[in-house]
Amino acid sequence: MVTEEDVRAAVGAHTVPGLLRRNADAYGDLPALTGADGRTWTWRELYDQVLSMASGLRALGLRRGDRMLIGMSSRPEHWVVDLAAVELGAIPCTTYATLSPEQIRQVAVHSAAAVVVLEGPAELARWALALAEMPAVKVVVIEDPDGRHTRYADLLAAAHETPVAEAGQDDPVAMIYTSGTTGDPKGVVLSHRNVLYQCALQELVQPVPAHPRSVAYLPLAHIAERVLGIYLPIYTAGHVTICADPTQLLATLSKVRPQGFFGVPRIWEKFAAGIQHMLSGLDDDRRAAVGHARELAAEAYRIHATGDPLPDDLATALERADRTVLRPMRERIGLAEAARLGSGAAPIPAQVLEFFGSLGMTIMEVWGLSETTGAATSTFPDNYQAGTVGLPMPGMEVRLAPDGEIQVRGPLVFLGYLQPDGRIQADMDADGWLSTGDIGRFDERGLLQIIDRKKEMIITSSGKNIAPSAVESLLRAHPLISYAMVVGDRRPYLTALLALDEEAAPAWAAAHGLATVDLKELAAEPRLHEELAAAVQRANKALSRPEQVKAFRVLDHAWRPDGGELTPSLKLRRRVIQQRYADVIEKLYTEGS
Repeated sequence: MVTEEDVRAAVGAHTVPGLLRRNADAYGDLPALTGADGRTWTWRELYDQVLSMASGLRALGLRRGDRMLIGMSSRPEHWVVDLAAVELGAIPCTTYATLSPEQIRQVAVHSAAAVVVLEGPAELARWALALAEMPAVKVVVIEDPDGRHTRYADLLAAAHETPVAEAGQDDPVAMIYTSGTTGDPKGVVLSHRNVLYQCALQELVQPVPAHPRSVAYLPLAHIAERVLGIYLPIYTAGHVTICADPTQLLATLSKVRPQGFFGVPRIWEKFAAGIQHMLSGLDDDRRAAVGHARELAAEAYRIHATGDPLPDDLATALERADRTVLRPMRERIGLAEAARLGSGAAPIPAQVLEFFGSLGMTIMEVWGLSETTGAATSTFPDNYQAGTVGLPMPGMEVRLAPDGEIQVRGPLVFLGYLQPDGRIQADMDADGWLSTGDIGRFDERGLLQIIDRKKEMIITSSGKNIAPSAVESLLRAHPLISYAMVVGDRRPYLTALLALDEEAAPAWAAAHGLATVDLKELAAEPRLHEELAAAVQRANKALSRPEQVKAFRVLDHAWRPDGGELTPSLKLRRRVIQQRYADVIEKLYTEGS
């Protein structure tokens, strides 16, 4: 059992720059970073680039404590400028690519950034509103055909004295702006100790081979990718392959064959739908063999959940079935060698976890916030239950306030929020407890269940308290539904808005011989409506009567962050959705579905 002392010992006196120097010295010839163009940088090459960029940024005027905003896609230069700022003791912050010009302005002005690093002309156009209010900011551009700004390549090539700035473990290492589901985004400031404690936890709780391979595909503005794509590979001297195009994720995973993978729920749902589609095309003999193997794995999944050993006969049969049937199926999604599998950022349907359990894949569900450096709780390989987010990570404490709000304390809790005057203000109470805004409860085994966001609970007109995310998770289990939002506050019953999946809906239409694959036309298609009505009824069977959805509306377009319905981290903007679809919602209560 991993203890807090084990984790603190593993962190030692390390800082991010110190580990980067260690990697250059001890593992200089090992691969560190592979870009979308296929070029691989060794740890020595990456470190040399970081030092050169730090020199250039220092000459530009970036100093300890300054904020630096990064507006670019996932590419090697992103890693370089981020780590270069850390070398100087500055605070890098990546902004989401899906922010509107006004949202960029809010973040940029609030941060009072001294330097902004942008990718090219498209970003310069989106940032124009913000830059107009920041006359003193220094702008660095990766691709600047007009030559009107400082060029990244020029900073890199400039001959300056290499800066030396020793960081303390409690110094800031990065800032992340929250996605702002219930208000304006806030700048979450994390320390070296925060991020390295999280890295040590990951390695100790679920070990993987030395110098592990991984794939970075989430935005670096997301706490999960910031830890898993930047700090954890530095901690382990691992090898990161960048997948900047989400449509190439499966191909990248198949090529890299990572030893760990974290998927947001929608990714796991898409993988499950793809595997299920593949299974539907098997002949009878092959389908029977797969079915038998999955039954063995599902039984082992249930036994492992409580920490009990497998019976010898089951272990023997499963080993054979895994080698001949299940592992080849995991190879199809590039995860046959992944010893560390996780999901978080939103609830994942229990049936999705159980489906992968039947393929020999135990996905650990985590819960946390940017303010807790990602995972504050997790299920564990010998203690898990679908529908829970497990136990506190070693060193973390979790308790419930009288109203059920989850409060946390421990080494993963952030330094505080950035204030407009540059101060970092802690948000914990006098005893160090952080109120998270999530409502939870503990089951009989002490595993934490997330009910919903405190500000998002629905109270019906009859006084029933309902957690919408639990209902939405069941609806979203159907592959045709990419997002669902349940409505019912101060209403007599629940209704739902259903957004179609842009990939699954056209595929379903083609498989059913429909003449169109256009979402606008499919939303009105009677056969698709019948399919989703059946999905709603299946979800209702797992719900109490007050939680059941009485009417729904299929929307004729997808929900995306750039459309305003989703945050950059793919959470529902409930207030925006309720305002935008007010007429549709009202009709659900006057006309039904």
